[in-house]
Amino acid sequence: MSSSTNNDLRSSLQSVRSVSEVGKHVLPPIRALAFWIAIALPFLYLPLLAVGLSSQSLTGAFLTLLLCNAVALLVGHKHLRE
Repeated sequence: MSSSTNNDLRSSLQSVRSVSEVGKHVLPPIRALAFWIAIALPFLYLPLLAVGLSSQSLTGAFLTLLLCNAVALLVGHKHLRE
């Protein structure tokens, strides 16, 4: 292997390490926020369900909240498990 190939490999490994280090600092707050959003979103279902899903806009809002809750559950499910 040439010297330039070794340098390219080293720089690639260093960039992977730096991305990994950034992930260790960025992901926990995102997971925590998603966890608490997943807990809070069902309270927004109650007014929609109390009024009824009679119109298309209310049904769309309910389904959007449901989708957001599912995404928040997926992102935040590892909060405080590590």
